[in-house]
Amino acid sequence: MLDEEVPAEAIKAALRLSRTTYFQWKRAYETRGAEGLQVRAIPGGTPKLTDQQMSQLWQWLTGRDPRQFQFDFALWTRKIVRELILERFGVEMTPQGIGKLLRRLGLSPQRPLYRAYQQNPEAVRRWKEEEFPAIRERARTEGAQVYFCDEAGVRTDFHAGTTWAPVGQTPVVEVTGERGGVNMISAVSPRGELHFDVFFGRFDATVFIQFLAKLMHDAPGPVYLILDNLSVHKAKAVNDYVASLNGRLKLFFLPGYSPELNPDEWVWKNVKHDQIGRTGMGRKSELFGLVTRALQRLQQLPDIVRGFFRDPSLAYIGM
Repeated sequence: MLDEEVPAEAIKAALRLSRTTYFQWKRAYETRGAEGLQVRAIPGGTPKLTDQQMSQLWQWLTGRDPRQFQFDFALWTRKIVRELILERFGVEMTPQGIGKLLRRLGLSPQRPLYRAYQQNPEAVRRWKEEEFPAIRERARTEGAQVYFCDEAGVRTDFHAGTTWAPVGQTPVVEVTGERGGVNMISAVSPRGELHFDVFFGRFDATVFIQFLAKLMHDAPGPVYLILDNLSVHKAKAVNDYVASLNGRLKLFFLPGYSPELNPDEWVWKNVKHDQIGRTGMGRKSELFGLVTRALQRLQQLPDIVRGFFRDPSLAYIGM
């Protein structure tokens, strides 16, 4: 990406790098080329696990979850990994040693994406390999722009992020006790375009049609809009509105329970977790302004929006 002069913000978004890590990697690459990015051996004593055991452990941790080993939890923790190593390899390690081992394996603690067990893998495969490629080719033939659309909400009592504080003293951030929220809808394209609307109240067919009307007003040509299977998206009033456009707008639907296939999910991660959740929110009216400004900021940064499409789960889009 550096060789292709991809902007820094887009690289950080695509690889989920902190500012410090980005510049460290960039400096290493510019100084020593690809060799500068090679993982270096960690000095220390003789490893307690053999290379074969390390390889087997990596496969377990990246390909399965603890419940498949009769543990009660679905998330890998140092305690569970320690118990697994003792049970399967007969090797006892300290929690600190487990932490170092996990990092040596290239793993880090991360917030997981939760995927519904109702998801149909065959439907996902058909979408990636057959249905979407056909939609993409049809859009090219008709000169249509492909957008992915989604909705989300954010509340005044939503918070995310961490702050530095003295050890043993939990920091306190003063925020409002008022509870309320605003809702959002947006559509993104692989070209980095973002259209959005922010509103109070429930999301229904009327609100959706109003958003579609704004989208079509701004679109220079036909639009292919890809959505999830929310009932509002298939309401009779929505179908009537789409029909009234005489083919300028076509709606397509993702497989059920598959949010990871929609790049618009990254918009909500950016707005809610990276921007809104780290502020001290006040009243609903203030929240409305914060959300609007966050979306406007993202709208002016198409490189970041294009970076959302580089998520490995979205490689199927290929546009």
